[in-house]
Order: sequence, then C-alpha cells, then structure tokens
Amino acid sequence: MRPFLTANWRYLAILNFVVDPAILAPLLPPGTELDYENGETFVSVVGFLFLDARLLGLPIPLHRDFEEVNLRFYVRKKSADAWRRGVVFIRELVPRRAIALVARAFYGEHYLAVPMKHEIEHVDLAVSVEYFWRRGRKWESIKMSASGEAQSIAAGSHAEFITEHYWGYTCVRAGCSEYRVEHPRWKIWRAESFEFAADVTTLYGAQFTETLARPPRSAFIAEGSPISIERREILL
Repeated sequence: MRPFLTANWRYLAILNFVVDPAILAPLLPPGTELDYENGETFVSVVGFLFLDARLLGLPIPLHRDFEEVNLRFYVRKKSADAWRRGVVFIRELVPRRAIALVARAFYGEHYLAVPMKHEIEHVDLAVSVEYFWRRGRKWESIKMSASGEAQSIAAGSHAEFITEHYWGYTCVRAGCSEYRVEHPRWKIWRAESFEFAADVTTLYGAQFTETLARPPRSAFIAEGSPISIERREILL
C-alpha cells in the first residue's frame, strides 16, 4: 500500500523533560497507556525540518519544505501479543495554514499555523540548529548546538526510548486513531548547549509550565532521514 505521506525529517532538535504522569493521564487516547523508561515518563519539545513533503506520492506546491515544532509524550498500546510504542502530540506548530488544516482533517492532530523560520549551520564537525515561531509580536525558539560526528544510538539507551516510537495515537469521537511512521534508525549528536524560550503557559497549558521550566533530562540533535506515514485507522 502506498504511504499517505512521505517526506524527509532533518536536523531534529530534541529536548526531553521528566513529567508527572498525572499531568499526562487526561490526555491519553482510549486504549493506550503511558510508556515508562525506568519508572519515568517524558515530554519532548522537538523542532525539525520537514522537507520534500508528498501526499500519495505527489508534491504539494508551495508546501513541500517547512519547519515544525511539537510537544509530545510517549505511550504504548497492546496489539495481539505485542506492544505498539507510539507518541501523542500535545501541540504541533507549522508555518502554513493548509498544512495545519490537512493534518487536523486526516490525523486529528492539534496543529497551529504560525509564522516560522530556522537557521542551521553544519560546517565540518560543528552543527547548530535554531527553530523560531512567532505568536503575536513575540518570537519564541528552540536552539541547540553540538560538535563531532553523529553517533549511532545504543540499544536499550535513553535516546533509543525517545526516538524509537513508530506509532501515532490521537483521541477521536469514536475513541482512538492509530497510524504508523516508518524511518531507519537515526544517528545523533549530544547537545553541548541548548535553549528553549517560550511562554509555555499560553502555548501548551499551565499544567506544563513547571515541567518545562526545569532542566531537561537530555538534549540531542538527530540527523533524521526519509520517513513515510500511513493513513490513520480508527480503532473502535
């Protein structure tokens, strides 16, 4: 079956925060449960480039390349005798209204269209990524820098937990929707510096203000790769 959407995700700046599971419990789609790593739950702020986006193999004029910044958390769902590990998005920012409308219509995701821009420098062994979005008159941002060669992600590591969730789940009127995201295993740089500057209360809700004001558990940049996303299925 042809994927519904294909693209390249590149230069993913990923900030990961330990969060009280009680904050996330009301956001769980029916049939899913929180996915824990060593007894802890996480939310991640992720900024990245969405490149060469295609719907059913067809390029979208003026909407192929753009930025996205999202806040997500990690869940799992039992399917037959196996667990499907996935993510739930709390909010996703993109710069084009049409992209937000399509994502809301076909995936039920919480997209918001705002002005966005980025700055990326990757020269020799130094990499710096910055993603900006504007709400009202104020620019907000996530920034990260690293050096050296990108490293493979070790099996059983924290970075594997964060990056190896291949399903998306959303709440719908009928209960829960599910879709699969496919990509090869990424390589990462450990961040040497990072900054997240945003009015968290108005962007994500007051329940996340304290969590995102604390130091993150980890920060890294993922190289990214081509990805494919299947059409969602409504689970009754």
